[in-house]
Amino acid sequence: MKKTLAIIAIFITVACSTMVFANNGEKISNKETNKNETAVSKIVDFKDKEKKTLEDYKEAYGSDSYGLTAYALNRIQIYSIPFCFLGIALSAIYQYVLGIRKLDTRDKGFAIMISVITIFVIAQVLPLIFAIVVKGWRG
Repeated sequence: MKKTLAIIAIFITVACSTMVFANNGEKISNKETNKNETAVSKIVDFKDKEKKTLEDYKEAYGSDSYGLTAYALNRIQIYSIPFCFLGIALSAIYQYVLGIRKLDTRDKGFAIMISVITIFVIAQVLPLIFAIVVKGWRG
């Protein structure tokens, strides 16, 4: 059963994947590669936007290291939300579905759920604490 689910997951991943080709800003003249040009321009726009955001953080915190740390903590805060929901869902399956017959599996699900929620709370509160310490006490 596990092998079948793994094979299905791999197949879906491969079937849904999209290839994106990037170059060093050189123009490609083929009509077939218009999709690639738009993909490259989107990637370049995304990169420029993220560089601007990073520079804004560096300017707001007054230091390269503090700005980079604040930027990284912001990204961790944003991306921790979907991972937390996924972790809670998987641990709930362990605890409430698989743990009905086995108590050790139920305890494992509970421990995973507590760990995921703890990591989520830390990831959500840490940027706030960093901002208070750096901006408040540093001056």
